[in-house]
Amino acid sequence: MSKDTNRLLGHADEADGIDEYDNPLPDWWVGLFWFTVLWAVGYGLWYHVIGDRSQARRLSEEMTAAEARWPAQAEALAAAAADFAVTAEAVAAGEAVFQQNCVVCHGQNLEGGIGPTFLDDEWLHGGQAKDILTTITQGVPAKGMIPWGGILSPEQINQVAAYVITKNSEATGRPLGDILGSGEDAVPDPSGSAGDPVG
Repeated sequence: MSKDTNRLLGHADEADGIDEYDNPLPDWWVGLFWFTVLWAVGYGLWYHVIGDRSQARRLSEEMTAAEARWPAQAEALAAAAADFAVTAEAVAAGEAVFQQNCVVCHGQNLEGGIGPTFLDDEWLHGGQAKDILTTITQGVPAKGMIPWGGILSPEQINQVAAYVITKNSEATGRPLGDILGSGEDAVPDPSGSAGDPVG
């Protein structure tokens, strides 16, 4: 059965003499089109329903595998939280760590720049001590902050956190006890000065 080809639609008088052919698409093109439609439907059903797969699940599995293979960050966070203390010595040492590693993004005096300031009461990733330790250790790669857990020692992480917490407390008047938390989630403060900034 031959196809009717080279049939004009007869629009020349409406389009400045330009006419249009009404030729059917080639069979191979129509067949390929319907094949891709059926393939997309079948693949969608297999991926989301039959195989029950998703990008979120795959990411979760990869992260779990990475934590099992490279546990350094998780161990560093646990060690930092266990030994955390806001003392005058820790704050002084933390200032040196901060000046060496953090001023490029957070400013010479914690005023911010590329990264946020630490001198107000706005915390992007949690303002409790445990949140600050987690942010330093694990970083925020999506925002450009690298994970410091594999670069700084747990002691250095403690020190820089103590420095940031103390300076924030001094700038905002927020008691250290509020930042260190209370109850089961509290980070220990062996200095005994949880209510006042370390001076």
